[in-house]
Amino acid sequence: MFRSLSPRLCLLNLAGSAILSFGLYHVHSLSGVTEGGILGATLLLHHWFQISPAWSGLVMNAVCYLLGWKLLGGGFVLYSLVAGGGFSLFYALFESFPPLWPQLASMPLAASVLGALFVGVGVGLCVRAGGAPGGDDALAMSVAHLTGWNIRWPYLMSDLLVLLLSLSYIPLERIGYSLLTVLLSGQLIGFVQTFPRRRQRPA
Repeated sequence: MFRSLSPRLCLLNLAGSAILSFGLYHVHSLSGVTEGGILGATLLLHHWFQISPAWSGLVMNAVCYLLGWKLLGGGFVLYSLVAGGGFSLFYALFESFPPLWPQLASMPLAASVLGALFVGVGVGLCVRAGGAPGGDDALAMSVAHLTGWNIRWPYLMSDLLVLLLSLSYIPLERIGYSLLTVLLSGQLIGFVQTFPRRRQRPA
């Protein structure tokens, strides 16, 4: 099974997960804005129903990966293990050092834009290589596969739904920064995934 994995795609998944974890630690963890997708949904459930994000996140991620496995095959699961495992390892490495830009805590607009750049490029590389570092990505890939849509639209729809529901307990201004982040990152993910590949020259 592992022989079918492409070393190039594994490296691309690792590069994407490194960029993603770098951005989440050095930018998003300081910004104080909520997230869309599964992470935002776990925070919503915790606020209103006191369900621990550890459990709700586990269940929702598992369902999304199971759907991805059913629709996208075993290769998707293996590349997602590479991406997800790489994310955990890189995040553990980055958090052993102090944040590079602590001043971003008081600059939510800059943090939203910069964070979207890291998330968009990082996740976009993983998706391009057939992997999903998180359940959100597995869900978006599955919906795109079923509908034929560009992947940016499933990302946008799921994020908007969660952010709209989050207005029930989060101030509008804070949601606005989150909305900016998910709009930019979703567009970047779609761009990186579909960026033209270099054509092979005929022998």
